[in-house]
Amino acid sequence: MAVSPHPAHRRVIVLVAIGLGILASLVGVGLYGLTLAPQPDAGSPTATPTPQDVAPTAPGPTESRVAPHVIRSTTDAEDFARDAAEALITWDTTEFELTDYAQVIVDAGDPSGIESAALASDVRSYFPTTDAWAQLRIYGTRQWLTIDEVFVPTSWNDALAQATEGELLPGTIAYTISGTRHRAGVVGTDAQETSRPIAFTMFIACEPSFNECHLLRLSEVDNPLR
Repeated sequence: MAVSPHPAHRRVIVLVAIGLGILASLVGVGLYGLTLAPQPDAGSPTATPTPQDVAPTAPGPTESRVAPHVIRSTTDAEDFARDAAEALITWDTTEFELTDYAQVIVDAGDPSGIESAALASDVRSYFPTTDAWAQLRIYGTRQWLTIDEVFVPTSWNDALAQATEGELLPGTIAYTISGTRHRAGVVGTDAQETSRPIAFTMFIACEPSFNECHLLRLSEVDNPLR
C-alpha cells in the first residue's frame, strides 16, 4: 500500500479546494462521473435551505466538543459509511473552522493520495463557502444529520457486474445515505430551526485494498445512486 501523503500536504489540498474555491476536474470513480453540486448564493439568511445555503437557524442538540466528529477506523464498510456521513454533515460554526470539519473527511480518504484532490473538491460542494460560513457564525448556526437508511444501491451492484478487471479497487463498495439534514441557530433573540431531506452516495474502499476502510469519492448532494 502506498504511503499516505504528509498531513501538511492534505491541509494544502483542503485550503485550496475550500478556501480559494478552486474545483478539481470532474473525475468519476471507476466507471462513474460524479459531478459536483453547484454553489448557490449562500449569503442570504432567507435563502431556501440546501447543503450550501445560509438559512439562519438555532442551536442543535450537541454539546461543545474538543475536536470535530472523528471517523473511526474500521473494516466494516457500512459502519464506516455511517460514521463518515455524520462527520460530513455535522458541524457547528461556533466550535471549529470550516477547514477543520473538511479536513476530517479528507484525512479519511485514499491513503495513496491518488483521489485526495478529487475528494477535496467533492467535499467542498457539501460545505458553505467561506463567506457564507462567516455569516452563519453570526447566527451561531449548527448542522446535524438524522440517518434514515444506509444501503448498497442496486445500480452499484449492476456496475460491479459490468466492471472490467482493474477498473475498480478490490473491496470498493458504494453506500447511499438518506435522511434529514437539520440546521439550527439564533436570529436576533429568536431560536430557529430548519430541516430538509438529504441523500448522497459514498464510494468506499476497504479490504483487501486497504487494511481499513477509506473514502474515495462522494456523489453530488441529492443525486445519489439508487
